[in-house]
Amino acid sequence: MVDHSEHRTGDADAGQGASEPGERIAKVLARAGVASRREVERLIAAGRVTLNGQRLTTPAVKVSAADVVTLDGQVVAAAEATRVFRYHKPPGLVTSHSDPKGRPTVFQALPEGLPRLISVGRLDLNSEGLLLLTNDGGLARALELPANAWTRRYRARAHGRIDQARLDKLKDGIAVEGVRYGAIDAKLESGKEGATNVWITLTLTEGKNREVRRVLEALGLAVNRLIRVSYGPFDLGTLPVGKAEEVGPQIVRERLGAHIATATKPAADAGAKYKPGWAKPKPKPKSSRRPGSAPAGAHSSAPRGPKPSASPPRSSDARPRGPRPKGGPKRSG
Repeated sequence: MVDHSEHRTGDADAGQGASEPGERIAKVLARAGVASRREVERLIAAGRVTLNGQRLTTPAVKVSAADVVTLDGQVVAAAEATRVFRYHKPPGLVTSHSDPKGRPTVFQALPEGLPRLISVGRLDLNSEGLLLLTNDGGLARALELPANAWTRRYRARAHGRIDQARLDKLKDGIAVEGVRYGAIDAKLESGKEGATNVWITLTLTEGKNREVRRVLEALGLAVNRLIRVSYGPFDLGTLPVGKAEEVGPQIVRERLGAHIATATKPAADAGAKYKPGWAKPKPKPKSSRRPGSAPAGAHSSAPRGPKPSASPPRSSDARPRGPRPKGGPKRSG
């Protein structure tokens, strides 16, 4: 919960950073892998973030590369290159950095040596399978947006009896306790005849909270195991339980390049505004080089000829030498 008693704007805060070029601080810290934007707002409300030595009380602040931002007294480094990891989440872990109930979390269980990471979406406490992790909070947010319609595929083991005809009706969507769920492609896997547990493969794009469990419960099934096997273009494959594996940078660029934001340029490069006390950059001197001449420092490979005269040739020098024609007027001077 955000403490709104801390989340208020005074006269000094109202214009803080408003006229400066840059990006909102929540976006910058998310991109640097500190936390999601929503969590950054909580950190600011708790008074844990400072900008140039001043404690922030509102996330409505823009920062530039020249500003110094700290979290709990530690300087927040600039965003690093985007990294993405596949993680095989085991059941019994909360997808969170901390849990008020003291339950073990995904980030406590990650192998050592990894950077600070943020999950792309979540998996329930008892769900398992593929969880994408990244050091780029902006990317995580972009991949979670419903507009991207990324496909999620699950395998669910459920207790009860069901046939394919009833599962096919999920393609038209279903409402459960006032919540409308979109189209789901559900396929009944082959199993032992008369078995009380069935395996179902489900493909969906919404990914609402506990969607698979609630939909199958509405059909009279009790889910006792749920495994996510793919998320967008990434598959769980044979990744062992509890292991994390980094996705190659080339694959990240190919599959996620459209969702990765570029780094913020320093305010001095914006060219429009400068902070008080900054020395304005001196304009570059215009080049005195004549059009068509070689730039300074360039060397021509052509052989050099005689140096041209500094003054134009006299008219007498321009006439071919030889005997003067007879009968012509003598030249004067």
